[in-house]
Amino acid sequence: MILQLFYNRILVFILCLTSFMYSCGQSSEKQLPIYNPSDFNQTLVDKSLHKSSKDHTVSDFNLINQNGKTVTQEDYQDKIYVADFFFTSCQGPCPIMAGNMAKVQETFVKNDDIMFLSLSVTPDIDSIPKLREYATQKGVIDSKWNVTTGEKKHIYELARKSYFAVEERGDGGLQDFIHTSNFILVDKKKRIRGVYDGTDTKEIKRLIKDINILKN
Repeated sequence: MILQLFYNRILVFILCLTSFMYSCGQSSEKQLPIYNPSDFNQTLVDKSLHKSSKDHTVSDFNLINQNGKTVTQEDYQDKIYVADFFFTSCQGPCPIMAGNMAKVQETFVKNDDIMFLSLSVTPDIDSIPKLREYATQKGVIDSKWNVTTGEKKHIYELARKSYFAVEERGDGGLQDFIHTSNFILVDKKKRIRGVYDGTDTKEIKRLIKDINILKN
């Protein structure tokens, strides 16, 4: 009788512990933040959104990828994806960022729910042939990662009003594009869920961890 009571108590303890661990896991997922314009360094945010503190989602886009294919929000529907801004002639952080993005791509190479989007901040210069060459050099998998160009004004608005990844200088002319090294994590509802330094190994590990949280 005493032995049976002991076993019953052990069983209750195990069940409680399991429930607690599950709750912690659930709570970790809920703690992944949802970012709004007011959460960012305001130098990265269009002035019209400086006071916006809720319900931000990435706007629809219309871009051209490394294969000359039109890429829109529909290609990322129900996908978790990582976005960044770059230019093919960049000799600063861009090569490091591309290498790290390729590592994240490899981590999720078999998961169709995870995709990647790179937008050129010098679209007038980065032609489709240049994007194709760049994509090949960086190990881009066409079905997972779109390296894109498009109308300059459109890309500029996406950078300033959707992803908050480009500083504004002057009147938005060619030399006024100053991009950051940020990777932006977007969930299936088009909400920003994380911002990471694309040149930092520790940040890339954090990004992979957060993608797994969203994936689960």
